[in-house]
Amino acid sequence: MTNLRTILTALIVAMITSLTATATSSAEPESADSGINPKEIIFEHLGDGYGWEVPFNHHHRIPLPVIVWASDGLHCFSSARLSHGQEYADGNCLFRIGGEDSAYKGKVVEVVGNEEIRPWDFSITKNVCALFITVLLVCGLLFWLASYHRKHPYKAPRKGLGAIEVCVTFVYDGVVKPILGPNAKRFAPYLMTVFFFILVMNLLGLIVIFPGGANLTGNIAVTMVLAICTFLATNLFANRHYWKEIFWPEVPLWLKAPLPIMPVIEIFGMFTKPAALTVRLFANMMGGHMIVITLTLLIFIFSAINPVAGGAATVVSLIFSIFMLLIDVLVSFIQAYVFTMLSTIFIGLANEEHHSHEDKEEKQVTE
Repeated sequence: MTNLRTILTALIVAMITSLTATATSSAEPESADSGINPKEIIFEHLGDGYGWEVPFNHHHRIPLPVIVWASDGLHCFSSARLSHGQEYADGNCLFRIGGEDSAYKGKVVEVVGNEEIRPWDFSITKNVCALFITVLLVCGLLFWLASYHRKHPYKAPRKGLGAIEVCVTFVYDGVVKPILGPNAKRFAPYLMTVFFFILVMNLLGLIVIFPGGANLTGNIAVTMVLAICTFLATNLFANRHYWKEIFWPEVPLWLKAPLPIMPVIEIFGMFTKPAALTVRLFANMMGGHMIVITLTLLIFIFSAINPVAGGAATVVSLIFSIFMLLIDVLVSFIQAYVFTMLSTIFIGLANEEHHSHEDKEEKQVTE
């Protein structure tokens, strides 16, 4: 235990020293022209890209495939050919990354004369690659657990597999089964997949080195697709009672005709549910990443003012960044759980059996 404390203390001191040295060097006069732009740095880290950032060296990136359909057909090449503002000629087409003044900033464009044309882009960007990695990890972990139970049907797994089974049991027995009842097995594969998919994406986003670092759940397009999947699962497999309550709810007649007030409200509610799922997951995960990056940038901002202030800011920012990362680990589990729970509730409401007022009274008398 003493050796562990010594190693951790040495690592923290080394991190503080390196960060202070970096911050102090950034405040020297010769680097004044390359001032820090917090907004640009934050959105660069949170956004997508055609390469994967190398830790501690943002001048180099791990190249990814660029796949575009341009004016003369399909083109496929490495994103390294477009790094540092370079232009790349592939056949009769000239490509580059849109600059600061471009309408397609940060995107691959085809240069035709003095104009930039946006081709159909099917590139394997950082977020797309991270999605593939997440799918492989989720499939690998769950197939590993299933294989273990096939080989050892009466033995509980331990360590990592045990933690995965705890999550499966917690979500299925605590959320899916109580809410859906007899329909639990029907929708459990989708709901359990959603839980582990969001959880792995959240945790990978907290890792600063490859294969982590991609802000997937902080990308509203990703959370919107997940919410649309829940929307489809809710409405495509809904029963007749669900649709009756939407188009002809049990309310006074004047609320349904001649002006369909309640049906309009119910139809509007169908679309607000996936919108709430989209924004809740996106905002929580985006906010956590922004706070950590902002705390890190405070080191360089204060160092540009005063090296002593930079040293103090390094200690404070490091402590709060570690604290926020630990909070984000907890939030990663909570957001995956909340998304799964709300999806289960929406699906359960769409498959709820109709009980008349007389049936309810008879059930109360029987009890």
